[in-house]
Amino acid sequence: MKIKKLSIIIPAYNEGNTIHLILDKIKAVKLIDDIQKEVIIVNDFSSDHTEQAVQTYQQSNPELAISYFSHEHNKGKGAALHTGISKATGEYLIIQDADLEYDPEEYNDLLKPVCSGFADVVYGSRFMGSNPHRILFFWHTIGNHWLTFASNMFSNLNLTDMETCYKLFDTKLIQSIKLTEQRFGFEPEVTQKIARVPKIRIYEVGISYYGRTYEDGKKIGWKDGVRAIYCILKYGLFKM
Repeated sequence: MKIKKLSIIIPAYNEGNTIHLILDKIKAVKLIDDIQKEVIIVNDFSSDHTEQAVQTYQQSNPELAISYFSHEHNKGKGAALHTGISKATGEYLIIQDADLEYDPEEYNDLLKPVCSGFADVVYGSRFMGSNPHRILFFWHTIGNHWLTFASNMFSNLNLTDMETCYKLFDTKLIQSIKLTEQRFGFEPEVTQKIARVPKIRIYEVGISYYGRTYEDGKKIGWKDGVRAIYCILKYGLFKM
């Protein structure tokens, strides 16, 4: 498939100190087949200077196409992704967290199966391949493996990393799916619903992972894991 533009969806909450760093990395990436980039930032009612940081970056870097949207109150990461997805105009879109845990240099790794005509959806797995991975939390890793296993049971997929941030979607396809989860339930919901699309071709590629500690600003916690379990059961058992 010929892709002219990739939409990069960035949900942002209190990332004022670092968002310019991830934008620098995105700007530096040269995509295969001369694919152009469209960056869509959704500020989920940050209490810091995220908005000012984005606006300053836009003014200083007009060569990078950035669209900025903001919520009038905090709705959650999933809601920010819903907003970003609805605004995307590229043939494909990818999700990018505003922190520095994932490397935009690897966009091309996810794009290759699509550009070669094999895939409709590509997940970037932190548990595949020989790419560098920061060693952090044992129980988080066990939790991720368990949630992926549970998700696979209901979706009949054999993913290794359902909770990954890096998910590449056909834009029209993902825009046609009704997504309702407002917070971190986005990952299991979208996976269960994508798996039910007739003849969908889902691929997985290994990616790097430069994880953050809670001191660095990591936000996900055990309550989000409980919600993920609920969402796997909800969207796996019931065709919602």
